[in-house]
Amino acid sequence: MRKRVIEQDIQAASETEHNWLNLEGMAQVEITSEEEAHPIESALNADSGSCWRAAIAGEQTLRLLFDEPQRITLIRLLFQEESQQRTQEFVLRWSPDGGATYHDIARQQYNFSSPDSTRELEDYIVDLNGVTSLELCIIPDISGGSARASLTRWSVA
Repeated sequence: MRKRVIEQDIQAASETEHNWLNLEGMAQVEITSEEEAHPIESALNADSGSCWRAAIAGEQTLRLLFDEPQRITLIRLLFQEESQQRTQEFVLRWSPDGGATYHDIARQQYNFSSPDSTRELEDYIVDLNGVTSLELCIIPDISGGSARASLTRWSVA
């Protein structure tokens, strides 16, 4: 029997495997709202230990506007919700022309239900050249409700 010990912490291993872009240094961010204690920088910085959270309920839009067109091969989104059961939807798009047009990368719906389903990690392997903007639209609760959108991590390689 051939065997080998695999990495115990898959997320920690994958964080070092990719050449993540320094988004804070190479992009401007547009957001529809943010809670003062949870700014967007928290989701863009892997070492922050916090997250971005909207200041108001309802649909939210976050955009990364790159200073120079980028080649993107991987997009990672991490959402966490431990207190409110809900169905969330998001749409991830990219633009090659400064936001004049957008092309869908993914549209996803999933349920948060504590204690079993409180975390959603999405990795999108892509081959996008000349990306000038990435847009993430989040509907925190498709049934309406008072849920506020949040994003724990947004990484791009």
